[in-house]
Amino acid sequence: MTGQIVNYQCPACTGPLHFNGSSGMLECDYCFSKFTVEEIAKHYESQNTKAAEAFSEQKETDWDLSELSSQWENADQMKAYICPSCSAELICDEHTAATKCPYCGNPTVVPGQFKDSLKPDYILPFKYSQDDAIEALKKYYRGKKFLPKEFSEQNHIEEIQGVYVPFWMFDGKVHANITFDATKSHSLKQGQFLITNTDHFDVHRVGTVSFEKIPVDCSKRMPDGHMDAIEPFDYSMLKEFSTAYLPGYLAERSSLSVKECVDRADARVQNSTVQIIKEDVIGYESITEKQRNLQIERGKIHYALLPVYLLATKYQNQDYLFAMNGQTGKLIGNLPVDKTKYWTTFLSIFVGVTLAAGTLLWLML
Repeated sequence: MTGQIVNYQCPACTGPLHFNGSSGMLECDYCFSKFTVEEIAKHYESQNTKAAEAFSEQKETDWDLSELSSQWENADQMKAYICPSCSAELICDEHTAATKCPYCGNPTVVPGQFKDSLKPDYILPFKYSQDDAIEALKKYYRGKKFLPKEFSEQNHIEEIQGVYVPFWMFDGKVHANITFDATKSHSLKQGQFLITNTDHFDVHRVGTVSFEKIPVDCSKRMPDGHMDAIEPFDYSMLKEFSTAYLPGYLAERSSLSVKECVDRADARVQNSTVQIIKEDVIGYESITEKQRNLQIERGKIHYALLPVYLLATKYQNQDYLFAMNGQTGKLIGNLPVDKTKYWTTFLSIFVGVTLAAGTLLWLML
């Protein structure tokens, strides 16, 4: 892919590096760190082997990585974009022009070399268009009484971008042995007193829960809370990966390895297992978990790209990120509050209630 630009970043602060002919070193524009060419070459060589290292983790994580592929079809027609502000690594087809990073809003996203990237097993195509996403965001703003007017007017809603976010998908089973403290109570009236007796029971449940494609996003930049909030995705629409789904969208590379996502996957399957088994304990007034023994039987791991619309914006030096499920339309995002509007409304309500209470008191005297 000759002619493309490699965007080298400072290992200390991720700022852009430039070569200084006088010193013969690469210097950072932001923190003024200096590096030799050999140091930067070694640093990027280490980064480029990140995908390959995922395979070596199989022994450590006990997950079956045999179905993961390291080859992309039509790789020579792909481009990689690296944001100099937040270091997001995004992949797209050769005809897509990236002009703004969907995570931080930085407009200086530049093309770089595409290589050594893990090919996804699956992709979930976008169902909603960009126009649908724009309309959904406008609707989300509507009715927000304390939303600053200038925020909605200067938010550049039309710049919302479709991004395929990377996910590890975990298959497996959880063998559970759980004891609950369950209670039943009954009341008996004796004279003027009402006596309540509570009986406690040890309820024991043993079972196995199977899981398929438990999703954990492997993007450092995507807040987990945002991704959890826009779930679920309909996996029945998953397709075998093909670059034919990418035109017009960006796709982020995985920036978290399998090993870094295992704890979150374990927590998700364990919590779900306890909840499923707890729902089988019926006929009691209260149920409290007393003791648990959960053993995870790890299965295959898949790598998938799921559709998300993103809009990163700033207001009064504060970052705001909006995310919308590109398949279901579910949207999440934090909004600023116009403090003047808030306190004006609060005071008007407070004064109104105070006057009404005072008038009622006066009439009662």
